Amino acid sequence: MNHIAAASLLVFGLAGAGAHGYKAMSMKDDLAHRSRDIHWPTGFEPEKADLFAHNELIINASCERVWAQIIDASRWPTWYPNSKDVEIQGGDPVLRDGTVFRWTTFGLAIESTVHEYVVNQRLGWYGYVPGAKPSFYHSWYVKPQGAMCHVVMDEAGIGNDAAALRKTDETLMHRGHDLRLATLKWVAEAK
Repeated sequence: MNHIAAASLLVFGLAGAGAHGYKAMSMKDDLAHRSRDIHWPTGFEPEKADLFAHNELIINASCERVWAQIIDASRWPTWYPNSKDVEIQGGDPVLRDGTVFRWTTFGLAIESTVHEYVVNQRLGWYGYVPGAKPSFYHSWYVKPQGAMCHVVMDEAGIGNDAAALRKTDETLMHRGHDLRLATLKWVAEAK
C-alpha cells in the first residue's frame, strides 16, 4: 500500500479508529485551536461560520519547499486524493494573487479565487459553485520553525451548504484537511 492510500485509510477512518487511535476534532475543538495568524475576510470569521476546520502540522522541510507544493495546484491530484480536475485559468502554471482555478474536492466541482498571496507565508482563496457567491474561505499559513515548517490550514464555510455539511458530517472537512497535510508532508519531505 502506498503512503497516500495508507493516509487516506487512517484519516477517513476506513482502517478503524480503534486500531490507530485517530479521533477527528469537532468544530468546537477546531475553533478553540484556530490560528490567530490567519487573515479572515469580512463575513468568513470563524466564530460566525456555519462550518469551520483547523488543522496544523510540522513538516521536516523548508517552508519554501512546502510552499512550492501548495501553489502548484495542477499537481495536487498526484499527491492529494481529494483533489481532481484542477484547471488554473489564464495559463499560469501555479497559483498567484488573483488566480482563478476550477477543481473538484469533496466530490464537488467548485471554482476558487485567490484572495491573499504572500510568497512562502500566506495563501487564501474563496471557494464557490461557479456563478454563485463565495461560500467557503480556505487559508494556508506557513512559518519556519528552525529547519522545519509549521503549516496551518484553516477553512470557514458560510450558508446552507456549510450548515448542511456540519449537520450530516461535522468532521468531514477536518478529516479531509488532515489527509491533505499528511500527504503534503509526505511529498515535501520526499524531495
